[in-house]
Amino acid sequence: MNTLGRGAFFRAATLVTASSLALAVSATAALAEFSWDQQSGQSITVMMPEHPVTDGVRVVLDQFEADTGIDVNLQTMAEDLYFDRMEVALRGSGDTSQMDVYFLPMDSTAYTQHTNGLVHSLQGFIDNPDLTASDYNLDDIPAGFLDATKYEVGGSWEYHGIPASFETYILFANMDHVNEYLDGQVPTTMEALIAAAQEVKEESGGAVAGAVLRGIRSDTLIDTITGFVNNSVGAADRSAPYNVWFDGDWSKPKMNDPDIVRGLNNYAELMKAGPINIQAMDWPDASQFFMAGGAAFFIDASLFAPGFENPDDSLIAGKIGYSVIPIDNDEGEPYSAHWQWGFGIPQNAAAPEAGWLFIQYMSNVDNATAIGKLHGGAPRLSTWADSEYASSFPQSYVDAVAAAMPNSQTSVVQRAGWSEFALRIVDVIQDIYGGADPAEAGAAAQADFEKMLAN
Repeated sequence: MNTLGRGAFFRAATLVTASSLALAVSATAALAEFSWDQQSGQSITVMMPEHPVTDGVRVVLDQFEADTGIDVNLQTMAEDLYFDRMEVALRGSGDTSQMDVYFLPMDSTAYTQHTNGLVHSLQGFIDNPDLTASDYNLDDIPAGFLDATKYEVGGSWEYHGIPASFETYILFANMDHVNEYLDGQVPTTMEALIAAAQEVKEESGGAVAGAVLRGIRSDTLIDTITGFVNNSVGAADRSAPYNVWFDGDWSKPKMNDPDIVRGLNNYAELMKAGPINIQAMDWPDASQFFMAGGAAFFIDASLFAPGFENPDDSLIAGKIGYSVIPIDNDEGEPYSAHWQWGFGIPQNAAAPEAGWLFIQYMSNVDNATAIGKLHGGAPRLSTWADSEYASSFPQSYVDAVAAAMPNSQTSVVQRAGWSEFALRIVDVIQDIYGGADPAEAGAAAQADFEKMLAN
């Protein structure tokens, strides 16, 4: 999972209030030619952490209950408590879970739950026209987003979650520093970005870091790192379960692939242009450093934008440029990665059909757009083309995220024990940052991967 506790960070930065959101929520779903009341009389329990999506669900909830006749018990709690409560509730007491819908971290958490038989497949609901409205349009959600909880069941791949909020990895630029040191030009290639970051650090005498990134030695960096590597690899297949790190088989790691090595080297080179303590920085440290004006560039989660634009908390509000990660592949197209929250149903839910109606309602075109105004990470492509949604955020942010979405791929690798491999990838960057030859660092990691797989 990418970042715990981020929900509170973004609630403080909300650009649209709940009251104004209520005016934007559409009730057209209730009027569509679909039996939204088919589960009328049912009661469901929905468990969520405190999060901007949860704030949006609260606003929509009364209309959902009116349209469906389903009574919803919405249980919420602080995010640091949620994960323990979620795991307990999934297993339930007796034959049924303690919840019918839950906020699903669409990463190794969901995969582990699936392998333990705890997550209900949604495929049967999606494929049933009596349970899914004809205008639900899953094609509006990028395939790379849906891929995160698409697991093999009996020889076929089935969806086990629906995205509710995502972060993709983009470039943030402090335009004051770009104007002062780089003639106002934000680099569009990775090679130029590295050179520009080094120039800012040198020209400022170290008073301004050229770039800031997460630099600690932790497997949690793998999401952002995957964005860098995807950008260097380009259009090559990186679908589940192997992602970009294996060549279609667990016995074929690709840590010595020149494109992968280049992506890892790019990360290390930007770290070299960073503050002297960058190896002690996790996402809170790096984001606060950038928000305080300490660096010219920052590559990380798109969902930082609302907080950065909040003048009550940020010294650089209104002074930020946003773009895709500067291109570093033969296609000349932006590629990135993403991490997501979504909605899921426990395998032993008491009312799974009613739970699916809740998920479908909260993630349809109208409500995904309305709720998305509270967090800036709506997972539908149509939302980012919606002028009312776009007006809630800086236009360059909307343009950057919309451009990143189509070629973004989940950072999830569906393998038990993946965190050990992820940490070895992080160590390649640490080695290069410390002076190791990139190709040699990649070759050493390849050898270690092979040993780890053999064991």
